[in-house]
Amino acid sequence: MTKTNSNVRIGLGEKGMLSQMKQTDSQTDVIIRSLHTVPELEEVRQLGARIWGENDSIPTHQTLTACKNGGLVLGAYIGEELVGFQYSFAGYDGERVYLCSHELGIDAAYRSKKIGERLKQAQREEALKKGYKLITWTYDPLESVNGYLNIAKLGGVCSQNIVNCYGEMEDLLNSGLPSDRFLVEWWIAEDKPAAPTAVSVDEMHAVHERSLLAWRLNEDGLPVPQKRDDQPTLTGEPYYVPIPSGIQQLKEKNHELALAWRLHTRDVFMASFEQGYEVAGFVKNPDSAVPVHFYQLRRKVERTAGAKG
Repeated sequence: MTKTNSNVRIGLGEKGMLSQMKQTDSQTDVIIRSLHTVPELEEVRQLGARIWGENDSIPTHQTLTACKNGGLVLGAYIGEELVGFQYSFAGYDGERVYLCSHELGIDAAYRSKKIGERLKQAQREEALKKGYKLITWTYDPLESVNGYLNIAKLGGVCSQNIVNCYGEMEDLLNSGLPSDRFLVEWWIAEDKPAAPTAVSVDEMHAVHERSLLAWRLNEDGLPVPQKRDDQPTLTGEPYYVPIPSGIQQLKEKNHELALAWRLHTRDVFMASFEQGYEVAGFVKNPDSAVPVHFYQLRRKVERTAGAKG
């Protein structure tokens, strides 16, 4: 499962860069490579401690063992500095084999550079080589940056909302709210999704009309969730669920309001999933003055992962 900050560790047998994974942004070269030695994985632990706190970093012996047993650890480097990582281990639920993606972390100084997305695409590449068809992870559905990456850009889907998944969390990013998590399924053998496109004003009107949760702005300009007076009956069409565009900022300004978003969206997601819907899209509001984005719900599509290999 994934603890994520900006969501958001791969072994190739031989140390080296992944094929075609050197990418350049406007200022820096980011190199993504597999990690499998104790010193490399200790760097991962130290970066995790800086992101989530010392008590929530993954022990080096655990990531090392996972790498030797079907798991993956990736490191993103700028020069010799580890600036991000992704850690996964082999999973099995009694019916299907999959790769369980547990942590993706980016150093605070290097976020918003698409490093997390690059790590996920490298994870997909290596998981396919190992014979996996499915990667799963969890993330906080109120984290809009993670929702946009996981659902819109990667093409993940979700039909499970795990209530208070990790209990009361006291790490640097998750304290103060029940730890509800979406369980994402990323069907990596399917075609990659098209790049997300901008949504027009007219299209946003339709999104608002088909929203399963209402909201308003309070006197401080903060979004307040409300039940709809005319709650629609789900009839097979796409529907939408709003979330705050910045839950961490909202939590700092008004904790009770952030909790209200957790509880209202929990009710809507649970009811929709029980009626056979899944989250399969994410719509970013093009109006920066409107502090909400939207998940898209559609009828669930059944898929089969099968056995690895």
